[in-house]
Amino acid sequence: MKYLILVILLVFSCGRSDPEPTQRPSTLALQEREQTAEETDKHFWSLLSHHCGEAFEGRLVTAAPGFDLLDGTERVIVHFRACSDHEIRLPFHIEKEPGVWDRSRTWVFFRHGADGLELRHDHRHEDGSEEDNTWYGGDAIEGGEYWRRFIYPPRSEEMGMFMGWRIEILPEDRYTYGTMRGDEWTFRVDFDLTRPVEPPPPPWGF
Repeated sequence: MKYLILVILLVFSCGRSDPEPTQRPSTLALQEREQTAEETDKHFWSLLSHHCGEAFEGRLVTAAPGFDLLDGTERVIVHFRACSDHEIRLPFHIEKEPGVWDRSRTWVFFRHGADGLELRHDHRHEDGSEEDNTWYGGDAIEGGEYWRRFIYPPRSEEMGMFMGWRIEILPEDRYTYGTMRGDEWTFRVDFDLTRPVEPPPPPWGF
């Protein structure tokens, strides 16, 4: 009889099912995902900071028709000039003709902890005053170990597709800055991180 009761109990327990997991993730699970994203951003931030203080020459890779900032003949330099836990500044220097430099542009990255990364563009006149079109940019919306895409909301909403920037950083190899429409590059410059050059003077205004 004892064996019969034991068998019945085993059958009854096997027939029971655990309650279905809730469809809404718990607060703890959300916090864990946020921490994972924050750690991923921290890693990308460390890649951007790796060459801080150094400068590198680059080249134009892609420019869509009508994009006249560069024609491919200019000398271009990126300077990993200033790095902190929350802000990284990369001035972009363009030699328009021999000895004549445009030092108006600085790419500025911000790290907001769990709120992610942000890219802004600081544009200055030679006297240091801000240009009319300055401080535009947006937040990182996706990325991998070595890259991030930063969306520009006004243009994305207007065009009905992703409009913004893609940044790639492979330490000791390549740094890439570019603009994108959907999945297509509309402008792209690559910098050779294997050959440092003499750091240029500060960008205008600094």
